Amino acid sequence: MEEWDNATTVTEFVLVGLSRQPHVRAALFALFLVIYAVTVAGNGLIVLLIVVDPHLHTPMYFFLSNLSFIDVCYVTTSVPQMLAHCFKDKAVIPLGSCFAQMAIALFLGVAECLLLAVMAYDRFVAICSPLHYSLIMSRKVCIILAVSLWFSSFLLTIVPFLMMPLHLCDRNVVNHFTCEAQAVLKLACSDTHANGLSMLITSVFTLLFPFAFILLTYGRIGLAVLRIRSAQGRGKALSTCGSHLAVVSIFYGTALAAYLKPQAKTFTDRDKIVAVFYGVMTPMLNPLIYSLRNRDVKGALRRLTGKKVEK
Repeated sequence: MEEWDNATTVTEFVLVGLSRQPHVRAALFALFLVIYAVTVAGNGLIVLLIVVDPHLHTPMYFFLSNLSFIDVCYVTTSVPQMLAHCFKDKAVIPLGSCFAQMAIALFLGVAECLLLAVMAYDRFVAICSPLHYSLIMSRKVCIILAVSLWFSSFLLTIVPFLMMPLHLCDRNVVNHFTCEAQAVLKLACSDTHANGLSMLITSVFTLLFPFAFILLTYGRIGLAVLRIRSAQGRGKALSTCGSHLAVVSIFYGTALAAYLKPQAKTFTDRDKIVAVFYGVMTPMLNPLIYSLRNRDVKGALRRLTGKKVEK
């Protein structure tokens, strides 16, 4: 951080946002307020159900609770600020807050990438080795996997971020609705090739490799499902993977489009729209996808509301 602070006279950033039109910003405020409320309520409810319902104390739902926790934290780093800035002609964020927002968003984004890969492995073991599932995915193993992915995310994001030199000069207008790392890098007046290369390498390890692992895992799962003779058995196996595969498709599709493409000199409106999808829409869709397609979650919700009614 000292390299950043000593290399620039910038003390704050001005965020352009999604629109400069007051009536459009008012509409966006209503939209993002609903999205944020649904995201926090949906993911919070999933975490609550998994904690209080013994039927959901399984590896699959343990990792799902981690995913919901990440999603709540991820949207909270940006959406409340977006809502506050909707009614400001000049949306300003202090330098330290901007760097903190960048670091936390990168950390949580990488954690979600790695977590989705771990969840794919969990489904692979459940379908391909059902008799050994409880032994392979024991409580101890699940905790080790969870701690490992959180620690790896820290090493892959926070440490390189703090060591990244960047000279901003007097440019401080960010063409984004949040302090997104790629958008802030566009402001640098120093050579950012090293920074860009560092982000690309990190993206390969945190996006491309986990995504390739997920594709390989689901290829193996597909072959295993084809060997199941009964239609009911195939349907049950596919239902346990459908929700996760839907989440993976939405998250990785937009994240890969944002981070593994040739970087232009400016951050465009199209880039901001892509950022809305992976940074705002996906955390809202995750609980909807899992709750609408999952009988266990629906059953846990009925048991929870039933207990409340009895009281």
